[in-house]
Amino acid sequence: MSDPILFEALYQGERHVGFGLPEPGARQTLYRVADGRLAAAFIATDGSADAVRTAVTEGAETVTVTAGDPDVRPLPPLLPTATGNALLSGFMGTHKKKWGGKTAPEGEFTPPKWFFKGFGDWVRLPGETLNVPANPVALIEEPEVALVYVNDADGTPHYAGYTFGNDLCDIGLHRQDPGYNPYCKLCDTALAPWLFLGEPPASVTGRVTIERDGATAWEGSFDCGDDALYFRMRDMAEHLFSFPAVRRPGLVNYVLLGADEASFHDGFRIADGDRIAIDVKSHGVAFDNAVRYVSPAPLA
Repeated sequence: MSDPILFEALYQGERHVGFGLPEPGARQTLYRVADGRLAAAFIATDGSADAVRTAVTEGAETVTVTAGDPDVRPLPPLLPTATGNALLSGFMGTHKKKWGGKTAPEGEFTPPKWFFKGFGDWVRLPGETLNVPANPVALIEEPEVALVYVNDADGTPHYAGYTFGNDLCDIGLHRQDPGYNPYCKLCDTALAPWLFLGEPPASVTGRVTIERDGATAWEGSFDCGDDALYFRMRDMAEHLFSFPAVRRPGLVNYVLLGADEASFHDGFRIADGDRIAIDVKSHGVAFDNAVRYVSPAPLA
């Protein structure tokens, strides 16, 4: 049985919460909520699906819509209107394939490398364009799990759930010099709007298809669940939240946990205009984004 799912969306300019994955053409009830009310529910309750649902639906105005209605605009999970109060970051080199198929030994934790990706308004939704700097060395798609946390008024992080993303980056630049990694990560990242309410997933499997000029140019499978990682998800999250900078009161954290090998490792090179489609088959989530090379504006 899969974990319960919720999402937030703007409908006619007002913020709403819905439950379950919308099925095209099906009718669905949305519950109007104030900005931050859903995030607050994860702090005020035990975080269970039933408790969160009760907290956001009791007394809420409702509207019934048809899935796919263009007036319903999904939002990244828990994204506050003040998008600077959300942080997107992640870990590198976490997959077992990069550690000879091994799992980290029990005992003392040696953390993986971490990177800062951007603030909340840097997140792109399915269907939106992923902008990258002009003339990248070699791009790589990275389908992976993103854990979602919200900090309470004391800065204590509360786990809300997980979703899936594409941490697009310039791996070629990183390989030229690992010290260039902060530049390498300055590419847009896609996150699915669906928040899965449950423990971080042990098994996540799916397939990537990269289309060029309307035809499939590359495809391959991926595995990015906890069982596929060298480091344990819980250990990585606990280490990250030992740093006060990510425990600012009210901050929402999206934490990317690392990806499988991908098209780059197969010798493929992503080009301007390619469309990356990620099908998380294990969880029934699919999304795609086009890649656009963006030339820098001239300095004033």
